[in-house]
Amino acid sequence: MEIYIVRHGETTWNKGKRLQGGKDIELNDYGRELAIKTGEGLKDTKIDLIYSSPLKRAYETATLIRGNRNIEILTDDRIKEISFGHFEGENFSELIKDENLTFKYFFKKPDLYVASDDAETFEHLIERAGDFMKDKIEPLEDKCERVMIVAHGAINKAIMSYIKKHPTSEFWSGGLQTNCNIIVVDYNDGKYNVINETMIMYNGSL
Repeated sequence: MEIYIVRHGETTWNKGKRLQGGKDIELNDYGRELAIKTGEGLKDTKIDLIYSSPLKRAYETATLIRGNRNIEILTDDRIKEISFGHFEGENFSELIKDENLTFKYFFKKPDLYVASDDAETFEHLIERAGDFMKDKIEPLEDKCERVMIVAHGAINKAIMSYIKKHPTSEFWSGGLQTNCNIIVVDYNDGKYNVINETMIMYNGSL
């Protein structure tokens, strides 16, 4: 079984480098175009089932990729984006410059990042990602040829952390997915094999 792990299309907050987390931000027009182009690129690729984060930016991406095909889209709260607590809406490029905040480690040294009291840790994020995969995706091995997961930058890397079984220090291994980038993973006989982490179905000059 193949698993396509997709990051949602662009939002105005993406463009403004603002932390979205659990905030329910919609796609912008460019983000919709990316999703439509991705769907066109996959129109001849059989997809049996799509799981999406319930947040608008992911669910609309899933809907646009599906297009007019008869593919069920199911939502699951476990693949919502990481919570940043009271930092949501802040400019992350400014936060990482603040020497008084452990957010400076979020991307460069994730094992040293300490979440604020109202935010989520990497460890918890990876735990819920693994719980989702074991509960919803792995049981589909003998039932589906290909499934898609449409979610967010950090939760998708948490899924990859579960798949690769690497430590938190390597959380961002392979880098943050670009919008509508697809990670392709094979799952057979209870084992994962990463096929491609940088697949895109649109031209970069879009």
